[in-house]
Amino acid sequence: MTERTDVVARIYDAMHARDLDTLLTLIDPSVTVWQTELLPWGGSYEGVDGFGEFAMKLIGSITSEVEIGELYEAGEHVVQYGRTRGTVNATGATFDVAETHVWEVRDGKVYSMRSYIDTPAMLEALVAE
Repeated sequence: MTERTDVVARIYDAMHARDLDTLLTLIDPSVTVWQTELLPWGGSYEGVDGFGEFAMKLIGSITSEVEIGELYEAGEHVVQYGRTRGTVNATGATFDVAETHVWEVRDGKVYSMRSYIDTPAMLEALVAE
């Protein structure tokens, strides 16, 4: 594992453990986060406050875990693809959808994260009863 992939793996471990303190040590204060605005938690977010806003919208909408299929370095980026599984908080509907995250890592910190998910499948789960 390279230094960059190690940083991203530690982020997933911190998210799984709900360890906000560790998570905050791994992101740069100017971090940017993006996910399609079609999802309730989607949009563009900047800085630690924006990262927190994204996370709160996400966990307010769904309870999920990422299953890493592959994690590899591509220059300053680390690409993770796998699946996210969980439940929709409002309805209890379950989902299991493909996703990919692209992280930019420099000097041991995350500077950006772009999240791509099977949006039609996620939207279907969000409206399922």
